Amino acid sequence: MGQVGQVGQVGQVVVSLRHRDRDAYDELCCYTLAHGDPSFIHQHVVDAWAVQQADEATKPIAITFGLVGLYLHVEQQWSGRRVQRAHMDLAREKHAWPAVVLPRDRGAITARTVMAAPAGPERDTAIDAWCASVWNAFADNRERIVDLLDRHRIVARGAAR
Repeated sequence: MGQVGQVGQVGQVVVSLRHRDRDAYDELCCYTLAHGDPSFIHQHVVDAWAVQQADEATKPIAITFGLVGLYLHVEQQWSGRRVQRAHMDLAREKHAWPAVVLPRDRGAITARTVMAAPAGPERDTAIDAWCASVWNAFADNRERIVDLLDRHRIVARGAAR
């Protein structure tokens, strides 16, 4: 019986952490949507969250778009607005989305970490660090994403930034 109580408490802690993560994400979305920056950093937040929270039940398009956004931002230094246009280009046709490897480690930085940074340039920098953290955790998927973007002529393989 004691073990059941302990398992229940552990389950409650996990649920509580997920709620705090979601609350931080929602607060971060409010911050980025009110940001007013024409580069549209909100897109980076959406992509990092979608990829970091993905599981086997997540639709392949959501994971793929998130990884595309992270690749374009982290490795190609694209703005959120430009990433959003790439998503629209990919969405124009039906696709068989690439199979994605979901790593156990999803990156050390989370939405809560980002929200702990003071609003303004420090938080914006924390968003970039979060994107890099998640992208690096999903590094096994890099070639799939580069191939997809090359096939759809969004970014040519080996293209300079």
